[in-house]
Amino acid sequence: MWTAALVAASAAFLVSASTFQHSVPHSDQQSDQQGDAMVLDHTARLADGTHVRLDEAYAGRVVLVVNTASRCGFTPQFEGLQELHETYGDRGLSVLAFPTNDFNQDPGSTDEIVSFCRTEFGVTFSVFEKIKVRGDDAHPLYADLGSQPEPIGGAPKWNFTKFLIGRDGNVIGRFESRDSPTGEAMTGAIEAALAETASTPAG
Repeated sequence: MWTAALVAASAAFLVSASTFQHSVPHSDQQSDQQGDAMVLDHTARLADGTHVRLDEAYAGRVVLVVNTASRCGFTPQFEGLQELHETYGDRGLSVLAFPTNDFNQDPGSTDEIVSFCRTEFGVTFSVFEKIKVRGDDAHPLYADLGSQPEPIGGAPKWNFTKFLIGRDGNVIGRFESRDSPTGEAMTGAIEAALAETASTPAG
């Protein structure tokens, strides 16, 4: 299903975007680079229309927020995201997928997107309604993510940008499209975050 053309197009985009690299603050810099705002202080709608107060639903959990697309060269990363959900969900990780057509690679309806995710990749983690993740019309969650200080902040440059949020509700890491969900950098950051105790409960 994943054509060479799709993969090549995504790869070409990445080559031309020199800023594509994962950004996880070193431990001695993390506190200085974290944003002060708890970015989960928003409501979002799940794919079935249920309104979810994010800071309440995921209070005290480590959260991975990902903007997804079903016609992208990186779409197979759904497999890795599902693996993270199965491996770390019981330990306190929540994976949240936010489909978007901001990069013209997910034109279908929310229902079509969810059906695709479930059928093709067996996704069981939370998938939300399709939203905007860039620009003036970005969902408030993504507006807050975009306002975080570098290197963890900024609007997504492409599909499957991954923001890691700690138990206290602050962004603690950012991984770009080509960073594998199950790669050592990401799993190491997740395990470190899960080992932390939230000093200030989200919400």
